[in-house]
Amino acid sequence: MSDIVNGLGRATAYGALGLVLLVLGIVLVDLLTPGKLGRQIWEERNRNAALVLSSALLGIGGIVFTSIWTTYEDFGKGLVSTATFGLLGLVMMAVAFLVVDLITPGRLGSTLVDREPHPAVWVTASCNLAVSAVVSASIA
Repeated sequence: MSDIVNGLGRATAYGALGLVLLVLGIVLVDLLTPGKLGRQIWEERNRNAALVLSSALLGIGGIVFTSIWTTYEDFGKGLVSTATFGLLGLVMMAVAFLVVDLITPGRLGSTLVDREPHPAVWVTASCNLAVSAVVSASIA
């Protein structure tokens, strides 16, 4: 029975950390794109903004999953590792966004929240997932 209670405690701690990292991911995408992301997705039904945010959330989720899956025996060390790799993933996604913005015409953030579908959204979403895969692979 103590194994179950111990497991629930660990799951709660990792779950809370994962939620914090996901919220940070939402904040990051909101900072990189003009306007209020929540309004654009839920009120204006902007599919471009939804795809960019979804890819960032899937990417962070993948990093957190990999970090927990390969976690250290020491619970505290595992939490620190998960937080560190999750934050690294967020930073790397932001850097990748800025690099793509730098090497492409126009303002990427504005393009990504345009009401009309744009191929740059798919490129950015793919970049988010690729960065996440690289960070995840570096964990193992």
